[in-house]
Amino acid sequence: MAFFAKGRIFMAAVVAAFGLATGAQAAASCGKNGAGFDAWKQQFAAEAQAEGVGQRGLSALAGATYATRTIAADRAIHKAFSGSVEAFMQRRGGAAIISKGRALKKQNAAMFDRIEQTYGVPPGVLLAIWGMETGFGASMGNQNTVSAILTLAYDCRRPDYFTPHAIAALKLVDRGALTASSVGAMHGEIGHTQFLPGNVLKYGVGNGNLRDRNTALASTANFLKAHGWQAGAGYEANMGAIAGWNSASVYQQAIARIAEAIDAN
Repeated sequence: MAFFAKGRIFMAAVVAAFGLATGAQAAASCGKNGAGFDAWKQQFAAEAQAEGVGQRGLSALAGATYATRTIAADRAIHKAFSGSVEAFMQRRGGAAIISKGRALKKQNAAMFDRIEQTYGVPPGVLLAIWGMETGFGASMGNQNTVSAILTLAYDCRRPDYFTPHAIAALKLVDRGALTASSVGAMHGEIGHTQFLPGNVLKYGVGNGNLRDRNTALASTANFLKAHGWQAGAGYEANMGAIAGWNSASVYQQAIARIAEAIDAN
């Protein structure tokens, strides 16, 4: 009981520090630059608490800073998915992903067999996503995850999309799956295959540590299965599941082409 009493005292202190009552609060207003971010955090703390975020998550929220690099990346995101599929694959190193993907498939055959037996998802698409997102774990990002996702929830461009992910990130801090200093990709994605925080909660398997390769790949297969992946149906029939992962047409087509080449080996 003493632990819970301390938790309530801490929670009250956090809310008091934000200058908020614990009752119902109006939704936090979005902003177009960093000037209003601290005021927004004060409003958002009440929303987060109402959604079940605990003391560690609220503390991470209080310490978050406006992520200017995330905003710059978000404003330029359309350029990353422009042009033809061939041009996109060349920019993203499609040939290298195929080559290394084939080698990793052979080296980790038992693991990929287990995943396919469990989720019905073949290794090619998992390797294609893994290679495309982080170069097979070589580049998982160096942006503060909590600050990035909170900045996008605050930003007026897509607050409705990112707000649930911001709440999820704070809940992951509560669970110990993230910390206030955890880093990842520019849009708050996490781990080997770059899950947004809300998707970690929904589709993460095992201990949910997506910086672990095996957990990340199994979680990716679980995501694809949940988005309609049909075992044995081929890539044309499963483009809808790939679209669930990324809505850009060039990305979807590139993943399918790379996956087919890996699976054919």
